[in-house]
Amino acid sequence: MLDEHTVFDIEETGSTFSENAELKAKGFSAEFSLPAVADDSGLEVNALKGAPGVRSRRWHPGSDADRNTALLNALSGSSDRSAHFVTVLCLFNPTTQKSTFFEGIVKGSITLEPRGSSTFGYDPVFVPDGLTQTFAEMTPEEKNTISHRALAFKKLASYLKK
Repeated sequence: MLDEHTVFDIEETGSTFSENAELKAKGFSAEFSLPAVADDSGLEVNALKGAPGVRSRRWHPGSDADRNTALLNALSGSSDRSAHFVTVLCLFNPTTQKSTFFEGIVKGSITLEPRGSSTFGYDPVFVPDGLTQTFAEMTPEEKNTISHRALAFKKLASYLKK
């Protein structure tokens, strides 16, 4: 059984969010002989042709703050700051060997500088469309109602209720 001390890591070798989510779901399912849900998420920036994308965490070495600085530097001078966060969940059923996918997307833009108290991922530099706060300036409750992960999990919950 998994607890807070269990370390289990699946190498993300897929070229899409769906492929990585499925790799992780199938890996966990095989290890524990149970159905599994796994996700892959990232930020796609239009001016960077979708980068950091599926490699969001591995796009630039260092900390989240280092990646945010690299992103802001890469966009310096660009008038197109549009971007979107993506989450893909994969529900894998080992009995049927079937994978079912659920996607959540939040469109927005990249700020000129980091804002907010949260330092998680690209949250300090991402403002969802129609809002003025970055994800990092929101309370966890506010972010968790509108985030890409929340949208994907709402779709999963709806599917499971059927």
